[in-house]
Amino acid sequence: MRKTILLAGILFFSVSAQAQILDVIKSTVKDKTGIDLNNPKTTTGSTTTTTSTKTSTTSTSPINLGSLTSTQISSGLKEALSLGVTEGVKKLGVTDGFLKNEAVKILMPEKLRKIDTTLRSVGLGSLADQGVKLLNRAAEDAVTEAAPIFTKAITSMTITDAKNILLGSDNSATNYLQTKTQSQLFTAFQPKVKASLGKVGADTLWKSIISKYNTLTEQAVTTDLNEYVTTETINGVFKMVADKESGIRNTPAMRTTSILQKVFGAQDGK
Repeated sequence: MRKTILLAGILFFSVSAQAQILDVIKSTVKDKTGIDLNNPKTTTGSTTTTTSTKTSTTSTSPINLGSLTSTQISSGLKEALSLGVTEGVKKLGVTDGFLKNEAVKILMPEKLRKIDTTLRSVGLGSLADQGVKLLNRAAEDAVTEAAPIFTKAITSMTITDAKNILLGSDNSATNYLQTKTQSQLFTAFQPKVKASLGKVGADTLWKSIISKYNTLTEQAVTTDLNEYVTTETINGVFKMVADKESGIRNTPAMRTTSILQKVFGAQDGK
């Protein structure tokens, strides 16, 4: 019986001591934080809503070509090239069309530049100038025959990657055409240039120029003027076509037909 009373006393003392300790803790918490643990505030249904601000990245959406077929795109590109050829040939196929256009003017062939220097050093600069002039006159005469040759190359061209060309650089279509048709154009156009060199007297004059140079220097210089002028004339036409393509791509007012407006309007802002 005495043991029971003693055990009960110990338990009472332990509970009492724990209660006192708990009171001290509650008091300390209240002093330090202001929170009363005897009357805790219950937040009912409070949901902390974290508003995440999403940064809206406005990226340029892909060009919408969904409404255009490959056939339409190809037609638009070919029309732009055809316009470039037509207008280019018209501008180049007149007196001084090549000679007074620094972008396409045919200069002395590189391997004959030393002839130019030598002739001028002995007072024959006018002969050298006349030689260059006649090269350009031959190109101006021959280029009038170029339009149908270029047009045939354009219309027979199959553009399998039309969309990539449309969304490419300012002269992607011209570059594509030049890559695909340069050798065929050269073969078809070379006879025209040869005839023009003879027509304007360039071949005769250049034989005289080279002969004089060889006599002065005791060298034997030769060159194929036909090949040189053919290449330079074709490059001149392509330069004009590239300029036209760039204009149509970047200037809506130059899109003078419905197909040009539809196709190149889709590539605006690419």
